Amino acid sequence: MSEILSPARHDGAGVFIEPRNVDSWRVRAQKDVAYEVRFCEDVFDPRSTALLETGVPDSPRSLRRFVVIDSVIDNLHGERIRAWFDHHRVEAHLLVLEIDETVKTLDMLAQVAAEFDAFGIDRRREPIIVIGGGVIMDIVGLAANLYRRGTPFVRVPTTLIGLVDAGVGVKTGVNFNGHKNRLGTYFEKSLTLLDPSFLRTLDERHISNGMAEILKIAIVKDRDLFDVLSLSGPELIDRRFQNEDRSGRRAAAYVLEHAIHGMLKELQPNLWEADLERVVDYGHTFSPTVEMHALPALLHGEAVCIDMALTTVMAARRGLMTDSEMRLVLDVMRALRLPAWDDCLEPELLARALEDTRRHRDGQQRLPLPVGIGACTFVNDVTTDEITAALHQLRSLVSDGAPQESRA
Repeated sequence: MSEILSPARHDGAGVFIEPRNVDSWRVRAQKDVAYEVRFCEDVFDPRSTALLETGVPDSPRSLRRFVVIDSVIDNLHGERIRAWFDHHRVEAHLLVLEIDETVKTLDMLAQVAAEFDAFGIDRRREPIIVIGGGVIMDIVGLAANLYRRGTPFVRVPTTLIGLVDAGVGVKTGVNFNGHKNRLGTYFEKSLTLLDPSFLRTLDERHISNGMAEILKIAIVKDRDLFDVLSLSGPELIDRRFQNEDRSGRRAAAYVLEHAIHGMLKELQPNLWEADLERVVDYGHTFSPTVEMHALPALLHGEAVCIDMALTTVMAARRGLMTDSEMRLVLDVMRALRLPAWDDCLEPELLARALEDTRRHRDGQQRLPLPVGIGACTFVNDVTTDEITAALHQLRSLVSDGAPQESRA
């Protein structure tokens, strides 16, 4: 729905007459936003047609798709993926990229966009398909948003962090000028297909990396999910969420569904972040700076967990949670094989991180802190002295054998 408001006047007979000297118009428009996030077991089973549901099927040209795929996934699953496109008579052009956080840049964005142009994508008929983790989805999402001012794309996340975090929202982005995701957009996608079978070939560290974003939701929003992680998290990591017994399947499904539902419940009413007090920003105050400073030693979820460990200590020091609750959170981090410390942590670095986040949050800290386990509050009065004291306490807890330190 849209309307143009200008100084028109009514002639009394139902006719609007524009004055001759109009020098101002106000345009107001609304756009419905809808995209789907759906579990789809074994997307590339020849019997599955989920990837064919988007686009225009009656194109005068043969059915074509431009597919961007992470090189690791191509090595593991490329033959099966190509066979799926052949089976469905899809002319698929696969762009295979070697991707990690260090190449999440404008140069990579330009390379992807140039490949779009060379292929000659039909803007509405041929949605782009991206297969891989959060980094490649962010890059391709931004390129798709910019290409012809918006080309639909479909995501098939292949990592745990992609399934529960990067693959379900509307953010795109690349790193810029030493800052994480400094350039980006909000871009609703046509479809995200969540296929947990890809997790079978994910290494343990990347499973734990995704567990950090699940733990985030649990600590500040869902105590029941926290309890399931405490009880079943290590086994889920060991089995890559591929539990064969009934209780294991229930735990895997419960964790994935509750993490995704919790994330979407927070995102849906606030997709464009009009409200900057966001529960899902827990663990994301200091972590962007820490992650980029430590790059490539820390994965995204590991940096988030370090942020959560620090702010958990801060919450306990403020009396927002008990000492036993704080230690329980740190124990679960350790059980999930996540770090709570990195040697780059210094008060000066974290103070700069907080100042950068304050600018990102419109002049206020809006720092989420857990209240007990399962709830959250926001504070705006954190000082460098408080950060320093919390760092000393966290370091002491790590030295006493609480959560493990980060891995290079």
